[in-house]
Amino acid sequence: MIERPPLALENPALARGFSSLGVRLVPEGILRPAEAAGVANALPLAGGPLSFDRVRIVFRGDGGAALEATGTLDALRAWAARTGDAAALEAALAAMSSPRPDLPTSGAPRPQIVGVLNVTPDSFHDGGRFNDTIVAIDHGLAMIEAGADMVDIGGESTRPGADPVDAAEQVRRVVPVIEALAGRVPLSIDSCDADVMGAALGAGATVVNDVSALTRDERAMAVVAEAGCPVILMHSLGRPKTMQAQPSYRDVRLDICDYLESRIAACAAAGIEPSRVVVDPGIGFGQTDAHIALLMRDLAVLHGLGCLVMLGASRKSFIGRLDRDAPSGARLPGSLAAALHGASRGVQFLRVHDVAETRQALKVWAHAGGL
Repeated sequence: MIERPPLALENPALARGFSSLGVRLVPEGILRPAEAAGVANALPLAGGPLSFDRVRIVFRGDGGAALEATGTLDALRAWAARTGDAAALEAALAAMSSPRPDLPTSGAPRPQIVGVLNVTPDSFHDGGRFNDTIVAIDHGLAMIEAGADMVDIGGESTRPGADPVDAAEQVRRVVPVIEALAGRVPLSIDSCDADVMGAALGAGATVVNDVSALTRDERAMAVVAEAGCPVILMHSLGRPKTMQAQPSYRDVRLDICDYLESRIAACAAAGIEPSRVVVDPGIGFGQTDAHIALLMRDLAVLHGLGCLVMLGASRKSFIGRLDRDAPSGARLPGSLAAALHGASRGVQFLRVHDVAETRQALKVWAHAGGL
């Protein structure tokens, strides 16, 4: 039996109880199946196959700064019972541990691989390489052959500092590619524009991926609701042109969870069920390297929202800043490390530029852990 420390109760704020503190749960002691077999009372993380038996609670103190305490599930339940919050805690644990729905992807074991296809002249890593329709189609086919479970197709760069692209030009870029690839694997349309979403869905896309979480175009919510399709809601701090201009948070984990929770609620009010929602923390979309480090460390906090989770860290600039200012073309090892970290935190979807390499890394990771 693995022993775990009790909940650290030194902070007087904990006397206020689970509900009044607005607690977020960060699963710790995340276990693979062979490890979980020797641990009592472990819960599945987002339905499994990983499990957890220990949590860190994160909440805002009186001054707004985040405070934390760590303990076993048993200790957490004992604390909630003392403060009259047992039902609220069990609801939070259920959201963290319940099985997630299957979206219309290839059906491969999770985490599933989402290949990036930028039909743009100015994306940060591959801008211009696939701006030609035929070349883009060929690259999409190559990613599918390499094992992509879904392909995410976009006609507008969302890199920091990027200028917007009008809807008509986005449609011109992406629709022929979608028509050529439709029916092979599910396709998502990466756009914030309702007209682009509608045209892409009509051409054969089956998922909407919106970096503004359906806020930039007031008609986008209705398009997704009427289509009945899944939607990926990403957090970003403003628009690409300005999102990296001195990004600031009270606490990046709590602020992003609060934002995504509000967007899930807005979708539900519009008729888009949470079972159709995937959340994405938007790595690098308005964050310093310190923000990214904290968000990556506590990535599993997102499972408390009760939805599927996507991680898109592939080739991003923070990887280069961590290692000799490597350009995007030299960031594959860091991208694979980020993907494997996401897998170890139960993320269901990995949005990547390098499909074959990510697939192989995941297979070795899963094999080594008996998954």
